[in-house]
Amino acid sequence: MELKTVRYEVGDGVAVVTLNRPDRLNAWTNRMATEYRWTLEQADDDPAVRVIVVTGAGRGFCAGADFQALDRIVEAGDYRGGAEPDQKRPAERPEFDHEHTFALGLSKPVIAAVNGPAAGVGFVLMCFCDIRFAAAGVKLTTSFGRLGLPAEHGVSWILPRLIGPARAADLLFSARVVLTEEAAAIGLVNRVMAPETLMPFTLDYAKTMAAEVAPSSLLVMKQQLYRDLAGDLDTAARASVDHMQRMVKEPDFAEGVAAFQARRPANFKPPSP
Repeated sequence: MELKTVRYEVGDGVAVVTLNRPDRLNAWTNRMATEYRWTLEQADDDPAVRVIVVTGAGRGFCAGADFQALDRIVEAGDYRGGAEPDQKRPAERPEFDHEHTFALGLSKPVIAAVNGPAAGVGFVLMCFCDIRFAAAGVKLTTSFGRLGLPAEHGVSWILPRLIGPARAADLLFSARVVLTEEAAAIGLVNRVMAPETLMPFTLDYAKTMAAEVAPSSLLVMKQQLYRDLAGDLDTAARASVDHMQRMVKEPDFAEGVAAFQARRPANFKPPSP
């Protein structure tokens, strides 16, 4: 695919996906949605990639839907602005087969480096990443109610699980602007730091994860995290025992134990295709 709105780079086990419409604060379009999903799927399929980082070019992370696109939506009376649905790789589970929920169904962690404003669909994109680091003083807002819209793309499911129902209601119903310092205090972002240290810190964190954590463990733990959120404790506990029983027979466990005993870095291999 020719990428026009997203940049894609791979190095040291980390894929960096950069929303790349800096003159528009990376405002979301149908083209960007297609390219974003395509690049994350490429990273998920690439054995050289173990962790994915998502960020924005320039001063913004993603300022929400492009207002030109919003005009087309009003005219067409259709949230895709009359565009045809994109072809995409089907997800393993139906709940992970939507425009933003698909990130939860990937086999690799997705880390958001929120470098600038995240509003509307940009707020949704951030929430469906597994981990969120943010620059200090950045503005976040759901904004849906100010446009006469609902909580979009399943964010009404993930947001209460991140910060609790009462705080989710506050952010959704008021559409108020939250700075990243408050977002960290309520658990919406994992850590806030100076803007100039955001990407170096995030890349170092991702590269350390890629080098030191077994990809087989990352895959299974991510599956457990989101499947168990939608399930019950008994099912989660039983499934974890099944995973443990299987994984102690696999090479990553033997390598992890040997590396620990020898006090050396582990040499984990990419999962078999």
